Amino acid sequence: MKEENVILVNEQDEPIGLMPKMEAHEKAMLHRAFSVFVFNAKGELMLQQRALHKYHSPGLWTNTCCSHQRDGETNLAAGARRLQEEMGFVVPLKELFSFIYKAPFDNGLTEHELDHVMVGHSETVPHINEDEVAAWKWMSMDAIANEMKEHPERYTEWFKIIFDRVFTYLKNNNETS
Repeated sequence: MKEENVILVNEQDEPIGLMPKMEAHEKAMLHRAFSVFVFNAKGELMLQQRALHKYHSPGLWTNTCCSHQRDGETNLAAGARRLQEEMGFVVPLKELFSFIYKAPFDNGLTEHELDHVMVGHSETVPHINEDEVAAWKWMSMDAIANEMKEHPERYTEWFKIIFDRVFTYLKNNNETS
């Protein structure tokens, strides 16, 4: 299978080129990404546990899904595509905000992303792709916040960064999750 390219961007999210995903992570190049948060009617977030064979962060809990846009693909289309590929369903998504973060890993790779954060709502029971996802569960935002304080090692680095921003955004904008 051919390795996918990521879209290299500047800090204004303007594309400046393409690069193989692994190379971008090895060189800590800023690239476009997205993170999807799906909530149920109770305001609980659908979390996924990354597959145990992933090359970084295996077995860690994270948001519903995340990945990289393909060249020419809109943020919302990319989010819908990856939600279907990883979790086996699609819901309408809304983009909330974007921001830049950098998270180095023990294996020498670095996530340096301009991340577009999206939300959706669903009561769907996912049909997980076991190549990507080991397990899933619903959790309240408060329960996630508490568990992340007690057991941060159970969560991906990017989720710990993004979670606080999403939690704050939802509270400040009087949006229900």
